[in-house]
Amino acid sequence: MARLVKNTAGATTRNPKRSRERILAAALGEFAAKGFAGARVDFIARRAAINKRMLYHYFGNKEGLFKAVLRRKITECQAWAETLSGDPAESLSFWFKAACKDADWIRLLEWEALQEAGGRVIDEKNRRTATALGIERIRQRQARGQISAEFDPRHVMLAMRSLTMFPAAFPQLTRLIMGRSVSDPRFQKERAEFLRRFAAAFRPARGNRVKINIIK
Repeated sequence: MARLVKNTAGATTRNPKRSRERILAAALGEFAAKGFAGARVDFIARRAAINKRMLYHYFGNKEGLFKAVLRRKITECQAWAETLSGDPAESLSFWFKAACKDADWIRLLEWEALQEAGGRVIDEKNRRTATALGIERIRQRQARGQISAEFDPRHVMLAMRSLTMFPAAFPQLTRLIMGRSVSDPRFQKERAEFLRRFAAAFRPARGNRVKINIIK
């Protein structure tokens, strides 16, 4: 059942916002554990301690729920991105730490990659729009001289995501290479420091202005 709260008169009323939050949190965990195809709405409703009919009432169906999880996470990431200065040293370190704290989101993306096998993904139109905003943000930082204009901004985005998400996406390879787990605070500190130093590779050379070359 949806969570009930008492009002000032002592009566009970539904709290849709809190119920939706519980459902989204439970759905992220279930989708991360089993992927979209393997996830079951019954388990999500049980984890959220809510009636399955209410889940359908809020989100329509499993795909609608998956879209809601994606959009919530994308909105969250966009809000974080707006707070960053644009300095690659800050951005790389921030997104690496964010990935380490959000293993469910990384696993969900990995499941999607396996299940979709290069085809269109759920909610692709909105996700393309969100990605385009991120690429435009990189172009703006190139125009301000924070990131080298020598690089295609799409490749810059892909490189930054690879650098920051890889350890969380492939913890077994990280452990084999580094001899420490991704969750080890020592590894996280070393990696964050490495990224701060490596960020110099994205910055423009002094006095060197190169036109952005977009490869079609």
